[in-house]
Amino acid sequence: MTIKTFDAYSKLSIMDIKHITSFLYENSVKFRDSKSVIKKSLLYAIKEISGLGGYVFTLENQKEVLGVLVINKTGMNEYIPENILVYLVENKKQKSIGAREKLVNYAINYCKGDIALYINKEDPELLWFEEKGFKSKNIEMRLTR
Repeated sequence: MTIKTFDAYSKLSIMDIKHITSFLYENSVKFRDSKSVIKKSLLYAIKEISGLGGYVFTLENQKEVLGVLVINKTGMNEYIPENILVYLVENKKQKSIGAREKLVNYAINYCKGDIALYINKEDPELLWFEEKGFKSKNIEMRLTR
């Protein structure tokens, strides 16, 4: 198993973007975003759309994707974390290999600065992130237009 890192310097191909977008969409569970939203986060991470970029980490075994973690940079610190963990998804068929654990540990060591994530308060993964050291600090309130 290998973890691959993609960013502004090690770009994803158009085929990779399609493949990873589909992987994230198909292997997400209850709280799933649309394919266009997922693709936008990937394009932001590799700086194909304007912004500070970020990282796409894939855990693979012989070209089979076992898990994907996407981080977008915010360009801020102290009052807003420098990084936002946007997606963490493991292959539904291969959950026993611990892909998300490997990817989160890798991202924590790889990324500089704090890492935030947005998670639905009903998501059963909340406890898992708390065990990894993430703490609930604020409640997001959003005016959607």
